[in-house]
Amino acid sequence: MASGAIFSSLRRRRSPTLDAFLAPVDLSDVALVQTLLSVAREIVSCFSNRCFFFQRKNSRSLIRRVEAFQSLLEYLRDSDSGSSCLPPTAVLCLKELYLLLYRSKILLDYCAQSSKLWLLLQNHSISGHFHDLNQEISTLLDVFPVKDVLLSKDIREQVQLLQKQSRRAKLFIDMKDDALRILFFSFLDEFDNGRIPDSAELRSFYVEKLQIVDADSCRTEIEALEEQIVNHEGDIEPTISVLNGLVAMTRYCRFLLFGFEEDELGQENGSRKKPKKRMITREIAETFFTVPKDFSCPISLDLMRDPVIISTGQTYDRSSISRWMEEGHTTCPKTGQLLAHTRLVPNRALRNLIVQWCTAHGVPLDPSEVMDAMGEGFTTACPTKAAVEANRATAKLLIQQLAGGSQAGKTVAAREIRLLAKTGKENRSFIAEAGAIPYLRNLLSSPNAVAQENSVTALLNLSIFDKNKSRIMDEEGCLGSIVDVLRFGHTTEARENAAATLFSLSAVHDYKKIIADEMGAVEALAGLLREGTPRGKKDAVTALFNLSTHPENCGRMIEAGAVTALVGALGNEGVAEEAAGALVLIVRQPIGAKAVVNEEAAVAGLIGMMRCGTPRGKENAVAALLELCRSGGSVATERVVKAPALAGLLQTLLFTGTKRARRKAASLARVFQRCEHASLPYGGLGVGYAFADNSTTAREASFAGDVSVPMSISVL
Repeated sequence: MASGAIFSSLRRRRSPTLDAFLAPVDLSDVALVQTLLSVAREIVSCFSNRCFFFQRKNSRSLIRRVEAFQSLLEYLRDSDSGSSCLPPTAVLCLKELYLLLYRSKILLDYCAQSSKLWLLLQNHSISGHFHDLNQEISTLLDVFPVKDVLLSKDIREQVQLLQKQSRRAKLFIDMKDDALRILFFSFLDEFDNGRIPDSAELRSFYVEKLQIVDADSCRTEIEALEEQIVNHEGDIEPTISVLNGLVAMTRYCRFLLFGFEEDELGQENGSRKKPKKRMITREIAETFFTVPKDFSCPISLDLMRDPVIISTGQTYDRSSISRWMEEGHTTCPKTGQLLAHTRLVPNRALRNLIVQWCTAHGVPLDPSEVMDAMGEGFTTACPTKAAVEANRATAKLLIQQLAGGSQAGKTVAAREIRLLAKTGKENRSFIAEAGAIPYLRNLLSSPNAVAQENSVTALLNLSIFDKNKSRIMDEEGCLGSIVDVLRFGHTTEARENAAATLFSLSAVHDYKKIIADEMGAVEALAGLLREGTPRGKKDAVTALFNLSTHPENCGRMIEAGAVTALVGALGNEGVAEEAAGALVLIVRQPIGAKAVVNEEAAVAGLIGMMRCGTPRGKENAVAALLELCRSGGSVATERVVKAPALAGLLQTLLFTGTKRARRKAASLARVFQRCEHASLPYGGLGVGYAFADNSTTAREASFAGDVSVPMSISVL
């Protein structure tokens, strides 16, 4: 559907420019009349028999005007002169008509395919769009030189009649539709005042008046409103906060009115994709539209579906740049610069422009490709009381279903709790307070893969709220069930989200030892770090890092093979920083240093990070080597000292590293100087060492500063 932003200038009572709808087109190079006739016929054939749920009168009136233009264009095509001998003013008017016809098609398509609730909310604004189009048609007809164009009497009379009707037309707002809009907001006001609207009135509104008759159509309405929130522009009414309240209310009505059973179809096979909607034919799109250069990926040269920014500041399509990195490249394809890191930052501004351009031009773009990446933009808005109360009411329905519903109904309820828990601390708080955690724990052992995945992800999202961490840990058997999902989960995503849940819970210091002592927990995290997907490795390494911050977990991590897994991860760009950070903490203890020294690849992996790692990775690598020398004794020191190329790398860090990296490098250089058997060529370090020594203090004699590792939890 077309974005409401396309018509924002119409709402301000001024016409959009041509560029807002079409790529620049030289109509002199095509058969002008024939092209206009094709567009007019397409509008009439698509919409003349269409039943519009809202904007019925305005839509019919606009279609009748297009039909009148179709008659005029057919006459001009069939006449001997066609467009070749038309007066210049007439040609100019026909070119303007080209734009008006396309805008009419976009607006009619918008009304035909948009969600009912969104059209209801935009009743006044969309009525204004129709009125503005009519005014511009009237202006066009006033300028059109009817007397200078050879027309039959019938066609001339039709044009003159259309001119009179357009002049007399006034803004029309359907009062019945507006009454429904007011009623819609009245339900929201009741939630805002702490009252739940009468279920019979809600049924009458949604089912009888709006003809939203099942869970599937209700879900479609909710998704459409959420899409409007994602693409919302600040000056469009209603505000994001109000829209969030309306979404919450409609979600409540979905389960209140339609239950859970009707929503079961397709759940086993995952989410269903919406059919692609196209506003103009592919042939016309290919004829007139050229993808703007800024919207094309520099690698594939195709339209970007999910633009992301890399460390050099260049933008690429996510799939293309991810493939580039997976092939082992470490440079920017466009500039050739070395990538400082491999993180991909969504370019939301550009993505919104691409979505609007595709919508305006009817270029196919699968909404799911961008909706997932848009992620949680609409969840961050400050919730209104109405939204909170509606979500609270929904949570009660969902938990009732978890407690006594069918297996399929419980699966749906777990999925919805997972989604509710994405939208803020208020939701996470009252979902847990209402008693969801014990029922979600039970679903962790479900043979249904979808139920298990949704329940563990719901617990992950709930655990982000600090008070819920204790609720989850205090729930008997819950930690063990999460670990079982990590070890034996039915799906990769379930295992990954179980690891992320352990990471979230381990943010509390007292829980780190409990989690590490849980049978199989550390072993499973180490296994995921070795063999998981890139995202799974990230979840595992961050959880292991958190566990390593508790000094009593060192022996357990060595015993479980976590040290071996962390050393192996040093060669993986995506998790090397965190792995090195965890090793820094482990080697602080002699038992940990001994275990790391026994890993043949440990020192070489850390040296490799000093050479090619990110600035933070280099910090952690040199810190790990320093701690290894301090805690590992002469064997460890000798192994570090004899590492090839270490002298040059230390010198580079002493000059170009971060402040923390320079401190660690200087301390490591002093350790070498005190070592009787050090083989490091000090001559290559003299200048750098002197530089660093002048900028440090006596506190370098002991390990200072925390390990530098970025930590974040994503709601899923």
